[in-house]
Amino acid sequence: MLQPLDWLVVVLYFAFIAFVGYRTGRGNKGLEDFFLAKRSMPWYAIGLSVMATQASAITLVGTTGQGYVDGMRFIQIYFGLPLAMVILCATLVPFFYRAQVFTAYEYLEKRFDGKTRSLTSFLFLLGRGLADAVVIYAPSVVLAIVFGIDEKVIIIAIGVGATIYTTLGGMRAVMWVEMWQMLIIFLGILFCLGAVILGLPDGISLSDAVRIAGATGRTDTVDFNPDPNVTYTFWTGICGGIFLMLSYFGTDQSQVQRYLTARSLTESRLSLLFSALLKIPMQFIILLTGTLLFVFYQFDKPPVVFNPVALERLAASEDVSALEADYDRAFDARKLAAEGFARALDTDGESEARASFLEADARMSGVRGEFLDRIRAREGTFSDTNYVFPFFVLTKLPVGVVGLILVAIFAAAMSTVESELTSLSTATIVDFYRRYARPVAEDSHYLAVSRIATLFWGGFATVCALYMGRLGSAIEAVNRIGSNFYGPILGVFVLAIGTRTANGHGAFIGVLTGIVAVQLTDRFWSISYLYYNLVGALTAVVVGYLLSRVFSSTNPSV
Repeated sequence: MLQPLDWLVVVLYFAFIAFVGYRTGRGNKGLEDFFLAKRSMPWYAIGLSVMATQASAITLVGTTGQGYVDGMRFIQIYFGLPLAMVILCATLVPFFYRAQVFTAYEYLEKRFDGKTRSLTSFLFLLGRGLADAVVIYAPSVVLAIVFGIDEKVIIIAIGVGATIYTTLGGMRAVMWVEMWQMLIIFLGILFCLGAVILGLPDGISLSDAVRIAGATGRTDTVDFNPDPNVTYTFWTGICGGIFLMLSYFGTDQSQVQRYLTARSLTESRLSLLFSALLKIPMQFIILLTGTLLFVFYQFDKPPVVFNPVALERLAASEDVSALEADYDRAFDARKLAAEGFARALDTDGESEARASFLEADARMSGVRGEFLDRIRAREGTFSDTNYVFPFFVLTKLPVGVVGLILVAIFAAAMSTVESELTSLSTATIVDFYRRYARPVAEDSHYLAVSRIATLFWGGFATVCALYMGRLGSAIEAVNRIGSNFYGPILGVFVLAIGTRTANGHGAFIGVLTGIVAVQLTDRFWSISYLYYNLVGALTAVVVGYLLSRVFSSTNPSV
């Protein structure tokens, strides 16, 4: 359970972001103030805001668990990020900035027509509206079980907290708060990495720990396996990942809106390059923390299942005492084998000790797997990956530091929520309300309805998060929505800036065809979801270009 000092840290965090949000968000007078911070933000604040938007609580909690279970291979998904940022800086960023648009989709009407703009903006609202609920719900479930806090309290704290200061402060408040939140996240990550390293037993150096993890393949960062069914490989990261990054950072309003707030085109570009420079090292450190946690638990007995509530339900329904005894014996054997392997490093007996360690590790994994299978037989799909990191925080870190890590998780969740709220309200007001309902009105009117739209989306996401547990596969459904739409939307922007002959009719049908192509791929071809972005983008470009040659062009290029 959290101690009073931990709660004090949490309360101080919420007080701090409220203060920063109020102080930096005063003086909004119109849409450009509220949605684009009057195009006055410095590059470093934008870069950290871009990172904070992407770094949800699941990034901090789930990626650490991913490192524990699977090692460093996940880092390959980001191999295409630097190249994607360079491409965006040379293409879409200058187009958006010079067009003086509020949304990425507003540019499509200038280039094509209103229906293409409305379609892409609607697809964004559809995906992001549900994704915002998931961003609130997913970490709340983990935190509720691990920290003993009611799930609904956490959901309301994240949803209502982010909604209030986003509504009052607008984009300027959000971005300055996000900058501080990102710094808190960095601090939390470094604290955890240091705690894991210091927690290793005497005689086990960091180098020894890396080599122990390497024996199980957890330090492998590059896999050249060409199989498209394997998600985390060099090729999926370069081929599929680069299209994912181009789509997300280049056409998703939650990202585009950040670099539209820059004081100049140069600062827009600097912000993206800055975020790309820091993103891969940050993900590397998070994964390394999870990988070293695996080594830590070679010598410190981990729970057989990291989700204590699921384990309690299993124990209440059937007798697992014999299996628990098997687990205890398997851990003792693995601990002895790990100690022997560590002592044998760089000696003639290293190979034999390594084999003994791997055999003991496989035996313990088998016993743990039987526990997980029994839980799955009762509850269906089950994984305790997201509970590894919070369990370590709660049981191994000192009072006060636990509060800091909890604050980092809250910061990661809230930074993504507030970013999505601003982008959702911007697309709602600019692409639909001002476009169709009230094309001409006073700035005060647009500012008022913008705040109402922010409140609406915040309330929508929070209410959906409260009921998300009843929807079962909602998280999977939202992930599929994103995979379906990102590629085709990227394709229409490629048409917009890559060819002068493309027109609105071709682009509109190209997007729809791209969505159908992704769904057919998902239905009939078993490949990694990262390639869906490539399939959708290429289909939208090819179909859009060919149909544009059929239809007569009616819209000049800009």
